[in-house]
Amino acid sequence: MVTAMLTKHGRCWLAGVAFAGALVASPPRPPEVFHTHERCFACHNQLAGPAGQDISFGFEWSATMMANSARDPYWQAGVRRETLDHPSAASAIEAECSICHMPMARYEAVLAGGQGRVFAHTKFDPGLRADRLAADGVSCSLCHQIAPEKLGTRESFVGRFVIAGATGGLRTAFGPVAVDAGRARIMSSSSGFRPTEAKHIRHSELCASCHTLLTHSLDAAGKPVGQFPEQVPYLEWLHSAYREAMSCQACHMPLVRGPAPIASVLVNLRDEVSRHSFPGGNFFLQRLLNRFRGELAVSALPAQLERSAEGTIEHLGREAARLTIEDAGVRESRLQAVIRIENLAGHKLPTAYPSRRAWLHVKVSDAGGRILFESGALNPDGSIQGNDNDLDPRRYEQHYEEISSPEQVQIYEAIMGDPSGVPTTGLLTAVRYLKDNRLLPRGFDKSSAEKEVAVWGTAVGDRDFIGGSDRVRLAIKLPGEQGSVRIEVALWYQPVAYRWAANLSEYQAFEPQRFWRYFRLLAQGSAVKLAQAVLVR
Repeated sequence: MVTAMLTKHGRCWLAGVAFAGALVASPPRPPEVFHTHERCFACHNQLAGPAGQDISFGFEWSATMMANSARDPYWQAGVRRETLDHPSAASAIEAECSICHMPMARYEAVLAGGQGRVFAHTKFDPGLRADRLAADGVSCSLCHQIAPEKLGTRESFVGRFVIAGATGGLRTAFGPVAVDAGRARIMSSSSGFRPTEAKHIRHSELCASCHTLLTHSLDAAGKPVGQFPEQVPYLEWLHSAYREAMSCQACHMPLVRGPAPIASVLVNLRDEVSRHSFPGGNFFLQRLLNRFRGELAVSALPAQLERSAEGTIEHLGREAARLTIEDAGVRESRLQAVIRIENLAGHKLPTAYPSRRAWLHVKVSDAGGRILFESGALNPDGSIQGNDNDLDPRRYEQHYEEISSPEQVQIYEAIMGDPSGVPTTGLLTAVRYLKDNRLLPRGFDKSSAEKEVAVWGTAVGDRDFIGGSDRVRLAIKLPGEQGSVRIEVALWYQPVAYRWAANLSEYQAFEPQRFWRYFRLLAQGSAVKLAQAVLVR
């Protein structure tokens, strides 16, 4: 395991010690395991696909949340909040949170006998190697050096991946295809990496190491009191039909259609080249990075970030969900209908960090356009009309099988609870989920799901809430006799829910206050529509 390996090397590096009155050799400098992205961009940019589109690995990666994981102002605000909530564990919190957001800086720090730190590196001083590695986020030489050992096992979760060792002065760079001897020599001489074919680079287990986070809940004294599944998209995928059909990379690293190059020197066209665009669900953070690029030391160009944000939104609109309105009719001034919501993703929708939510906006209007009923409208400040949790942090909206009142809002979300059963947005304060009705992927059996991916709350007993879809009935009393009515239903998605941002305003520290300012300024663009359906009856 990585920890054991580091300890072993650490003993070697402590061999040289300086004593008073004697001059002895200084300890050898720990090896530099990683390169920042510039070393790779020289050959892996300026790539064009069959249709002439730019598929440059570096260009696309630089505008992703992978590249900007350490600059993410929401993550920084969250880490600061946790250290303020649990001051006695502040050092351990930074060490843990740096594992996946500043992985290269953290890894080399541990090799040197230290530990991961977050706020020591957020100035991103280009004159400091650790800051340069931190600024590079989840970079080329991180992912491509992860060895296959223990991937997919619990030992590898929470960023406990194994980095391959060096041989003959060269480090190993894993890739999905074999590289001929000539090209391998060029790469080795220019980068210090030996390209090595390895199938695990295209397996979901590689992604699982950082996208399966089981955190330790802490008590008031900062002592662990349990383990909490903060985000587990890999485990959700593992319990779905997608396990046998589609890997994480198949969706989040889409293939180029037709032969394409993987390098701009000694070009050799290959089939099934994976793009490094990493579309996910964080368009809002990408736009925050663009808007406040000067404050956040962003290096990606404005056009790159906007293109990546638009690509994320297009990906969500195409791959996330589908809505249909069924069995609709009006009888005796009462509208009856069924809304079917399908999850097209290979994990829960939304998945990963529990600040994310999706919800139904239902609107019924008459032939003249007058609104007769509305539930789930988005307010300009990023809150949802009628949502209990946005109005009161101690309450939350239940899961509904039927909507008959404007105050009932169907929100697909994870609500965390503290030891007293009160809703919380503090990750390390949470001990269980009070509600988790996020839409299930196809093939997901909620009756046999392990605790870490289980459904929580009243959705457990909803027979229409099943793997792949949910059905919600509308039973709406209309004001008087109506002619035709127009039913409009939209499924909206918000990466950072209003309550998660608003709760940060209570913390008088730079990072939480900064993010709260950012959120308020861009709140109207904090959500997008995933799917919609319209029916006239």
